[in-house]
Amino acid sequence: MLRRIKELWKSDNLLAQAWQDTYRMLDIDHDMFDRAIQLLRQSDSADAGDEILARDKEVDAFEQEVRRKVLTHCSVNSGSDLVGSMMLVTIVIDIERIGDYTKNIISLARSYPSRLEGGSLEPDLVRIEATVVENFDRTRAALEDSNEELAHEVLKETSWLSKLCDERVHDLVAGNVEDVTANQSTALALYFRQLKRVNSHLGDVATAVVNPFDRIGFKPKD
Repeated sequence: MLRRIKELWKSDNLLAQAWQDTYRMLDIDHDMFDRAIQLLRQSDSADAGDEILARDKEVDAFEQEVRRKVLTHCSVNSGSDLVGSMMLVTIVIDIERIGDYTKNIISLARSYPSRLEGGSLEPDLVRIEATVVENFDRTRAALEDSNEELAHEVLKETSWLSKLCDERVHDLVAGNVEDVTANQSTALALYFRQLKRVNSHLGDVATAVVNPFDRIGFKPKD
C-alpha cells in the first residue's frame, strides 16, 4: 500500500518534500542514538550531551514541517490522498518518539557516574545495541524503497529483542544478576528498557510498509 501511495505523491512537490523530511528525521535519530550509546558506554563524561540534545530540536522541527506540508496538501486538494496523509503523520510521531527515548539514554549517561558496563549481561547488551543500529538502517531503507522484505526483517528482529530486554529487566529487578552493583543494576534495567522502546518505534515505522493504515503499529497478519 505504501508503494502505491508514494507513486501517487511523486507528482506533488509538497508531499515529496514531506517524505524527504521524514527520512531526514530518521537520519538524525540514528546519529543521536549512536552518539548516546557512545556517551553512556564508552565515556566517563557526559559533557557532549548538550550537543546531542540539540539535534532533537531538529527532529521536532521536521515533524512540525511534515504536518504543515500534509495539512496544506489536504487543504488545497480538498482532502485527497487522506489515507496516505494520515499514514505519513502517524509515521513521524513514532520517529519523534525515538528521539525522546534517545534523550532518556543521554539523561542516564549524565546520572551514572562512569561508563556503563553490563557485567555478565554484556554479551546480550552488545547484541541488542548492534541490532538496534542495524534496524535503523533497515527501517530507513524499507521506508524509502517501500521494501517489504526489509520491513519484515525489522519486525523479526524486534520480536526476539523485545523479549530478551524484558527478560534482562526482570533478572535485574529480581536481583538475579550478582556481578553488578545496585546502582549498576538500576542503570542497566533502565537502559535495556530504553533500547527496547527505541527499537519498538522503529518496528512501528516498519509496519507502515507492510500494513494498511489501520494496522500501523501492529503485527502483520499471517
